[in-house]
Amino acid sequence: MKKPFVLTKERLEELEKEHVYLKTVREREVAEQIKEARSFGDLSENSEYDEAKNEQGKLYSRMAEIEAILSNYEIIEAVNDGIETVVIGCHVNVRDEESGETLKYSVVGTQEADPSKGRISDESPFGKALMGRKAGETVSYETGAGVFKYTIMEITA
Repeated sequence: MKKPFVLTKERLEELEKEHVYLKTVREREVAEQIKEARSFGDLSENSEYDEAKNEQGKLYSRMAEIEAILSNYEIIEAVNDGIETVVIGCHVNVRDEESGETLKYSVVGTQEADPSKGRISDESPFGKALMGRKAGETVSYETGAGVFKYTIMEITA
């Protein structure tokens, strides 16, 4: 069986709402675009029709992606205060060993990762390096841009 998608309750609710919207409102809108584009005549030279069909393909692709997630997910359980190691759902303060800058991240599943908002995936190189480690430990990981070193300063719920 495939590994389940790790989600917060909030993200699960967002996906369920998006799925309902796509299946009801958006699917009708795209069907109407196709119907209107067909009325323009010859489909072989009809860019509106091609665009509407491409939009339909994107819509069905996104719906299938959400359905796959909703059929195989695991909710992140609330993390208690006093945790000692980095786990999914916790917050971690780290110090960049090169710049000395302190950064705060939330460790989340791949579906919720957004590094620009301080949300890193447990499956990213940085997330993998942090998982299971304790405050005070220094972790390093390598990417195409080089090797990065961080010291874990604090782990909180």
